[in-house]
Amino acid sequence: MLTSFSEFKYYQSFRVPVESRDDVQFLVEFENEQGRYEFVDKVKLMDVSMTGLGFTTSFPLPVGSTLRCSIQFKRLRFDFGANIVRAFHDMTSSSDAAMNYGAELDAEDYGNMKRFIEQYIQSLPPERLKDSLIQLALTQHYASEKEGFEMFSLLLSLFKDITQFGNKEKFVESMLEEIVRILNGQRASIFLINTETNELEAVAALGIEKELLKFDYRKGIAGSVFTTGVSLNIDATTDKVRFSEEMDKMTGFDTRSIICSPISNREDKIIGVIEVLNKRNEDRFTVEDEKTMKVLALILSSVFHHYSPMSEKSLIRRFSTPYDREYAWIGRSPQTSEIRKAIVRLKDIDSPLLVMGEPGTGKKLFARIVHNEGKRGLAPYFVISCKGVDEQTLVQEIFGSDGIKSKLEESIGGTVVFDEVTFMPIHLQMKLIQVLNARRIPGSHISLDVRAIFTTSKNVKQMIEEEGSFNPELYHYMCSSEVNIEPLRKRPMDIEDLLSSCLRRECRKQGLLLKDFSDIVKDQLINYAWPGNVTELEKAVEKAVLYNPKAHIITDLGSKSSPIIDVSKTANCLLENIPHADDPSIPLKDRVALVEREMILAEIKRHKGNKSKAATTMGISREALRKKMLMSDEIVESLKSTGKAPASTEVTESSESEKSAA
Repeated sequence: MLTSFSEFKYYQSFRVPVESRDDVQFLVEFENEQGRYEFVDKVKLMDVSMTGLGFTTSFPLPVGSTLRCSIQFKRLRFDFGANIVRAFHDMTSSSDAAMNYGAELDAEDYGNMKRFIEQYIQSLPPERLKDSLIQLALTQHYASEKEGFEMFSLLLSLFKDITQFGNKEKFVESMLEEIVRILNGQRASIFLINTETNELEAVAALGIEKELLKFDYRKGIAGSVFTTGVSLNIDATTDKVRFSEEMDKMTGFDTRSIICSPISNREDKIIGVIEVLNKRNEDRFTVEDEKTMKVLALILSSVFHHYSPMSEKSLIRRFSTPYDREYAWIGRSPQTSEIRKAIVRLKDIDSPLLVMGEPGTGKKLFARIVHNEGKRGLAPYFVISCKGVDEQTLVQEIFGSDGIKSKLEESIGGTVVFDEVTFMPIHLQMKLIQVLNARRIPGSHISLDVRAIFTTSKNVKQMIEEEGSFNPELYHYMCSSEVNIEPLRKRPMDIEDLLSSCLRRECRKQGLLLKDFSDIVKDQLINYAWPGNVTELEKAVEKAVLYNPKAHIITDLGSKSSPIIDVSKTANCLLENIPHADDPSIPLKDRVALVEREMILAEIKRHKGNKSKAATTMGISREALRKKMLMSDEIVESLKSTGKAPASTEVTESSESEKSAA
């Protein structure tokens, strides 16, 4: 349910309050100046955590004192060492001498304390357990990696008890109040999917009547988080969230900022979202708020872990049939937003669809999502690969043979994808268009009710006009609707989300604990051009996990003999985006200077603005780098005068900095 342990950030173990009625026996000895241990009188244990405890006493104990402690609860008893790390006056006591002490345990005693807390919590009544969970949600500090793992283990055992609460609705409302207070928000709502109406409906709301909150599961920020599984933190005033404006008119509220995270059930299906609105005294919610929301969403996921809606009316195919989360379009770039809009627009129509894009961009994934989310989603789905197969196999799959039905006949009511259709021999193209127009295979009595989706990584118009290698009638048939999927290098905002998703899936596949990339490696991967697009990214993540089976944080990109990414391919992709690199009206010398300029800027960016390191990496002097940039400045200025200036903000900024350096 957590995206990764790096997002969990190892929240500090929460303190479980201990009351006198619990019959917990607690003894303390402190080491005096002579090195001898003395008992401390009238000690009261206040709370315990995975790594420490709090107690009160009127006996003066200096910070740094070494303690020997003993805890006994029912049949469990253990001794441990601790050190006082904080001391302050006990404001709840009538005695001026009463002090509240905080002590940290010795590392070797963590295991014993964990066993005590587990046994102690199991004895608590539901109301007390709720209070402990709320204290968890209120915790805002960080702890060590070891402490984080132990706390996660404790959380799992706590979640088993949540389902036994007598009044779940009251608990959820109580949690919602705490969530608003923790995040310093104005109002909040918890939405669950209703598969009968295909709407997100509020099951709890603070600051508004929950009956007012129900809408199509694809709409708004909540709909985006629900359909993609990606948490969002939005400034509604600058990002102009249209749906929020519509809701504000209906409810009479003014939405300024939104933070939203998905809620999952025990099958790891997203069943709803938690949404908090309007950060008080700030324009938007903070990064720390995002981390807190991960923990809060985890708790709520456990509350609703039995919720698994099923309905024949469901448009959300992951609830109607077994659903694999790989069929989700990951990312948050403007291009990805357009892709999602295209899915909504195209999913319920029957006309053919042409999906274009470079190899590895996700054309087949797009086709699968269109099928899953559309009205044909419960019917058969087949992919016919036109590339890399012999003609006999292709003929059998499309047209069938004696005793064997074609894929077109097997997918009645569903979808057939012709993957890389431009590799189909032209005589088969002619035969295929005849079958598609007649909606019947020769010799068959079955009328074809199938939606055809075609994918291609080639320029079909060029193949028709210049090469004559593609049937124009088939082209006009399949381009009734068109979608072009941009390469990954043109939607860099998607890379981090894709890395996280692929890493989570690969760790699960290999049976390993969730891993994360170090910040340096993550920056390298985000700035890489990905010539092989998403397919290459998935392979790179697979290699990274296999090369680092024991490391929780992946800190390198492989060796020269076994690289995870091929940086040498980046230059080919870079040329495509260089302004005027292929403009024949510009002298070759100037075009070469523009290419050098972009490569230098890319290297400077890779070294985080350090031009000396960039020059060393490229094998030139710092002075040579400066001269090349100045020379390219003159070319840019001359292009400006002709109205051909490269449309690159980075180029302009770097040029100015180089002039200053000169």
